[in-house]
Amino acid sequence: MGSHGDAEAFGVSPRHRTDRDDRDCIPVHVVWELTLACNLKCGHCGSRAGRRRPSELTTEEALAVVDSMAALGTRELTVIGGEAYLRRDWTEIIARATGHGIYVGLQTGGRALTPARLQAGIDAGLKQIGVSVDGLEALHDRLRGVNGSWRAAIDVLHRARAGGVRTSVNTNIGPETIAQLPALLDVLAKAGISNWLAMITVAMGNAVDHPEWLLQPYQMDDVMRQLAALHEPARAAGILLKPGNNVGYFGPYEHLWADDRDADSDEFAGCSAGHTLIGLEADGTVKGCPSLATQDFAGGNIRDGSLEAVWRRAAGSGALRPSPDLWGHCGSCYYAQACGAGCTWTAHGVLGRPGNNPYCHHRVLKLRAEGRRERIVKLQDAGPASFSVGRFALIEETLDGSPLPASEPAAAVPLRRDRPLVLDLCRGCQQYVHQGTLQCPFCGGDVPALREAHAGSRAELRRTMDDLRQRLGIGETAR
Repeated sequence: MGSHGDAEAFGVSPRHRTDRDDRDCIPVHVVWELTLACNLKCGHCGSRAGRRRPSELTTEEALAVVDSMAALGTRELTVIGGEAYLRRDWTEIIARATGHGIYVGLQTGGRALTPARLQAGIDAGLKQIGVSVDGLEALHDRLRGVNGSWRAAIDVLHRARAGGVRTSVNTNIGPETIAQLPALLDVLAKAGISNWLAMITVAMGNAVDHPEWLLQPYQMDDVMRQLAALHEPARAAGILLKPGNNVGYFGPYEHLWADDRDADSDEFAGCSAGHTLIGLEADGTVKGCPSLATQDFAGGNIRDGSLEAVWRRAAGSGALRPSPDLWGHCGSCYYAQACGAGCTWTAHGVLGRPGNNPYCHHRVLKLRAEGRRERIVKLQDAGPASFSVGRFALIEETLDGSPLPASEPAAAVPLRRDRPLVLDLCRGCQQYVHQGTLQCPFCGGDVPALREAHAGSRAELRRTMDDLRQRLGIGETAR
């Protein structure tokens, strides 16, 4: 759940990673499941939320965790569930974090976030509320398992904004959601949200029980085209629309997600789990990312020592940071060392191990150019526990679905975290290329010449706009 972009629209988020954060493994962002209790019945819930964990942290333990976050340098805390507000001391936890100067947000389905509960959160220091909205009313209510949940979610957005809280929306994208995104944008614009995060539904927990709700890998092109088409309309409505960390990577639209800054290189930088991100479960289990499978990725428990102790031990050993060997298509990919196979959660959920992620736009386009595509087929259910995964087969076939002969898997390639790959943007095809590349491997263009021409055209545009603004008396164009 790395850089979700739901804190500060059109600006620098508190979780924005600096060179020091990366170098010193500062847990800039913590996502904390305060309780697993939930009043929705989401058919795609990876944690199978509903009932509280039998050994939730006490209030005293929870407040000590907040103090540890502050000591470690955490700048942003997102409280989740279940539904975080179903825990009685949720506002005490928010107030403690706010007292340390930590920016606190809430992620919710919104079903029973009453005016009194909302105000209590605001009074405690809640700065941001993200509401899950997975499509228009009928689809959302079906996915969330409760009639009226869509209307409740939209109502919370309006009430929170009226209360002075920054509002955002998270949308899980499945096969039925793609076509509804333009109409959903209109709804969210009227609600006055600042940020909209698009994620794909991951094969975990309840979602494994509904494989028809999972995208096929080859549908990633439809997703990316739709998100790219909505980027400017969303921006015009004051909404920063961004794909989550399990949507991407490195296709021709990647440059659009550069935090709305005129930056030549602000691309996806790999999984941040256990490096600048901590996930906490309600019983004190520590993971590098809140979405990862507990059985395979838990790195300790705060009851075995403080959060500080668990983190410092893990940061030194890398125990909380998935460090997969890259295999399959990801092992030989042009972007392998920059991307690291994208979202660990997504890859592990589908294939049972990280390091090979079929939900990649660059990969989909490359395979299509070769007349191929990939499809997943469910082989085994997920277990009853939270964050459990099933088993899927990844099938490669022709574009019309005809089978292809199986090929020998390529040897695994280690992910080199000590030598990050730096990328530039080719201004001919808008694809990222290795820094220092002279001829673009995708469009054949002269990368330095295209960059110089782009810079010249941008400078000329700025001069024209500044002249126009001066004539109109409205000041200079922001640099």
